[in-house]
Amino acid sequence: MANVQPRTLSGFMELLPARQAQFDHMADTLKKTYALYGFTALDTPLIEASEVLLAKGGGETEKQIYRFMKGDTDLSLRFDLTVPLAKYVAQNYANLTFPFRRFQIGKVYRGERAQRGRFREFYQADIDIIGDGKLDISNEAEIPSIIYKAFTAMGLRRFQIRVNNRKILNGFYAMLGLTEKSGDIMRTVDKLDKIGAEKVAGLLTGEEIGLTDAQADEILKFIAIKGSNAEVLTALEGYRGRHELFDLGLDELNTVTKYLSAFGVPESHFAVDLTIARGLDYYTGTVYETTMLDHPEIGSICSGGRYDNLAEYYTDKQLPGVGISIGLTRLFFVLEDQGYLTDALNTAPADALILPMTEDLAPAIALATQLRAAGIRTQIHAEQKKFKQKIGYADKLAIPYAIFLGEDEINAGVSAVKDMKTGEQVKLTADEAIAHIKAGLAKLNEGLPILDKGE
Repeated sequence: MANVQPRTLSGFMELLPARQAQFDHMADTLKKTYALYGFTALDTPLIEASEVLLAKGGGETEKQIYRFMKGDTDLSLRFDLTVPLAKYVAQNYANLTFPFRRFQIGKVYRGERAQRGRFREFYQADIDIIGDGKLDISNEAEIPSIIYKAFTAMGLRRFQIRVNNRKILNGFYAMLGLTEKSGDIMRTVDKLDKIGAEKVAGLLTGEEIGLTDAQADEILKFIAIKGSNAEVLTALEGYRGRHELFDLGLDELNTVTKYLSAFGVPESHFAVDLTIARGLDYYTGTVYETTMLDHPEIGSICSGGRYDNLAEYYTDKQLPGVGISIGLTRLFFVLEDQGYLTDALNTAPADALILPMTEDLAPAIALATQLRAAGIRTQIHAEQKKFKQKIGYADKLAIPYAIFLGEDEINAGVSAVKDMKTGEQVKLTADEAIAHIKAGLAKLNEGLPILDKGE
């Protein structure tokens, strides 16, 4: 029988062990950060009944979904983590305590055209806070502050969280008598960074939306308001009093910016930006997009916002929420592509490799058991290979410590511990070896997965 040529499907990412360790380190950092803010972990099924997953239905989402029949059952792979969250909250409403704070890191599937940096199978890392009827505005500032904390904990420095409020935009379009077209306008304006002001103006005045040149000019003038956060907010005050919804949105934006500072986010890392609309009608209040300052061409690496009713397709209960999502697979790809991943990070699968020098492996097994009990990840190399090959194994995997255990060491109650980076070798008792290796690992594990390229 001929061998089948191994291949990975287009749009699906597989990593070599060292890179996988870096990816896992980033995911672990996110989990620890989310937990630090009191979020509970949630895991929902990859596969759902299609009628549940596609309750809203229609649009590009339904075209991209992976859908199949198993017997008589119509099933689909989840395309995001928000819809499964909505189902989960509606289904378990009576058993949950609100506000319900959850995080989830998991794979989602979209059958869109695979291209560089765009995947069909990818990890999303979401956090959401769901209220029961009401949800305080402070949550709309806490969510982006968590992203600031998570990104800096991973080592990312040059990024900015851009903030706006949909009520401001809806109120502004209402001033112009364009409420019925506001959704189309915001989806068009959302393309500003990609296609530029001239092409946006052309779309706004085209047949599909049909604005006048004056209306388009007024919109582009409004969203072009720039400056420091204080300057933008001051400029917005000039529109106050013309529409109630605009005034409410401006009040909320003022509060969110004030609370962001109180949460410890420096102004260098967040900015009021009136071009941020988030194309989905789903969002109703504060909205966010996060960009890398040195690579704006990449677009948003993290986005989200406030919504009024999470589970409207599953329950009559009003469940407002605020959330944000990181496309973790795409972010990892971008960081690797732009040279942000550090090779200095300890990505070895073990901290110590024991090399038995005797036929009887019992002493080596006993030592490995002691090291593992102390929290040191340990392998035993018991293969019948030449010594040089065994050392080469440790080198290739970048295992920090090799431990030699021969007759002399066993009789003396010690082992020879070699630092594979410095070449230093010392004979130590088991307890001394544990202390020695732990001290070295503490320094080795200080690094972050992302390089600090400066402020």
